[in-house]
Amino acid sequence: MRAVTFQAPHEVRVQDVPEPELLDAGDAIVRIEATGVCGSDLHIYHGRVKIEPGFTIGHEYVGTVLAVGDDVHHVQSGDRVLGCFQTACGRCWFCRRGWFHKCDHSRTFGHGAVLGDLQGTQAEQALVPNADLVLRKVPAGMSDEVALFAGDVMGTGYHAIADSGLRAGDVAAVLGLGPVGLCAVQAARAHGAARVVAIDTVPERLAMAESFGALAVHLSEGDPRAVVREATEGRGVDLCVDAVGHPEALDLAVRLTRKCGTVQAVGVYAERCELHMGLVWIKALRLCSGHANVLAHVDPVLAMMSAGLLDPTPLVTHHMGLEEAPEAYAMYDRREAMKIVLQP
Repeated sequence: MRAVTFQAPHEVRVQDVPEPELLDAGDAIVRIEATGVCGSDLHIYHGRVKIEPGFTIGHEYVGTVLAVGDDVHHVQSGDRVLGCFQTACGRCWFCRRGWFHKCDHSRTFGHGAVLGDLQGTQAEQALVPNADLVLRKVPAGMSDEVALFAGDVMGTGYHAIADSGLRAGDVAAVLGLGPVGLCAVQAARAHGAARVVAIDTVPERLAMAESFGALAVHLSEGDPRAVVREATEGRGVDLCVDAVGHPEALDLAVRLTRKCGTVQAVGVYAERCELHMGLVWIKALRLCSGHANVLAHVDPVLAMMSAGLLDPTPLVTHHMGLEEAPEAYAMYDRREAMKIVLQP
């Protein structure tokens, strides 16, 4: 079968790889019909996340179940499904407390041996371990490109808000208006935020955030700190989401957030960075970090997307064939696309 494989920084290749086989009674095999290029895939593409040459990448997927193991009961062959970007055992100390993203036996699709040695989903087929926990049937009438978001990007944006304790009437800020940041804008509005200040440097992304009901502010041409002061009677925002993953964004998030507020860092950090702990301490901030607990959120996210409360449709800017993956990555790296859906 064909699959997108990592070769070296800034080089991916579509090549023939073996078809997956059931290895465990809890496994399923899914024929992939839509898969996305994600911002975290770019970290692999840039060499920030180390991965073995020849490894199949990708972790977003919608498709049809081809086969299931004997212990899989919630999906069956022929079901149209979406999957989450990582697996969990459902039994360890962390899973029993609902922290599936910190499962002792978690495996992340398409991230090499360091994160579980699970081949990715930018391929014609994928092996899905622990299928009863990881897969969901796609709601009737929902398109592939919408369903694709529930297992990662919208789930991450939703997590940034739901995990923060945001209350109706609060004011939030979102730094970085890539797909995750824009999904966080939607989730904040859906959770009842009175105002959402959306900050970026790309005019098209600012315009999209504005269309979602946010107050859009250009990072360098505008004055985010002044806008936040005006929107909050000088206090600072109740919640600031760092959807960038850069020390300067985290520093700004700390400065924009009110005393006893929350900074939610869902942007990917792979290196050390300095943080002004004096500000964090004196403001008594709650600093949350880490990748999202998408497995815990996938059902409410699906329900809200089905109801139209969350709608990722405007974020999809390109549809391309799997064989066009090298160009898709190059386009995404050049910021010429918001979200690319690959179709095998």
